[in-house]
Amino acid sequence: MNIINFTPISALLGGIIIGFAVLLFFLFNGRLIGISGIASNFITQQDKRFDNFLFLIGLVLGPFVYKILSNKEIEIVISNSFVLLIIAGLLVGFGTRISGGCTSGHGISGISRFSLRSIIATITFILVGVITVLIKNYL
Repeated sequence: MNIINFTPISALLGGIIIGFAVLLFFLFNGRLIGISGIASNFITQQDKRFDNFLFLIGLVLGPFVYKILSNKEIEIVISNSFVLLIIAGLLVGFGTRISGGCTSGHGISGISRFSLRSIIATITFILVGVITVLIKNYL
């Protein structure tokens, strides 16, 4: 059985940093953060394309900056087939289109605005994730 390390201080600090990033993004861009929306806008819209590009590059480079600053190794292990990962990614993309956003958009920006739609969407995301893990573990 795996022992889960409870780290309330780092979790609180991480939450504060994410909240502050959302606030800064809104103040400087007048938009809410949602990764699927930013990625979609980067592909489909010409205006603010550079802003969206910088945001997406920051998501990719962030772990490398963390690795350099913390001197910790980041280990990524892909335990399933690439085909299964591609199918899962397409399903996630389809789901974000249906729900009008992703977990970051609804879970961070939407809930902080007390959006009922975002609260329901986030609860749904979590429940489906829990059910998926339970089914996977029992099959």
